Amino acid sequence: MVQLWDLSSEQIRATLGQTDLVSSVAFSPDGRTLATASSDGTVRLWDPATGHTRTTLTGHTGWVNAVAFSPDGRTLATASDDGTVRLWDLATQQARTTLTGHSSGVRSVAFSPDGRTLATGGYDGKARFWSIPSQDPVAAIDKICSAVGRDLTPLERSAYLPADQLLAVVCPA
Repeated sequence: MVQLWDLSSEQIRATLGQTDLVSSVAFSPDGRTLATASSDGTVRLWDPATGHTRTTLTGHTGWVNAVAFSPDGRTLATASDDGTVRLWDLATQQARTTLTGHSSGVRSVAFSPDGRTLATGGYDGKARFWSIPSQDPVAAIDKICSAVGRDLTPLERSAYLPADQLLAVVCPA
């Protein structure tokens, strides 16, 4: 179970309905999303303001040990006992890639401040550093449009587009 506390009043603000063991939590850089890693092999994304689940990311075949948001908040890295690290595109909620290289479970993940490097630590006693290529903005927006089947909402525009393109139609019908 995950409980969000209001530190000033020392009261529980929200209880998240996670029933399996939670091994890691991370807030997105903007604070609007909380990710939880679970013993059931899933990662849940929550709205901390309401306590409701936004989505559940599946794909790992073992306990998920760690979660970390990229500095821009567009990618979530997850580390698992299945020996893999997955990079999730949060706009489409799909795995962008799966990283393999540890000889056993992966227990930690962390992005560099510029988001170009991911560090992982495994039960094999090794730390690995992965170069993370940036997504081409046009390809990323095309991928988002294809996944949602509509144009972007004003909130999505402000999150994903440069200020000078906020009014442009980016997902033609």
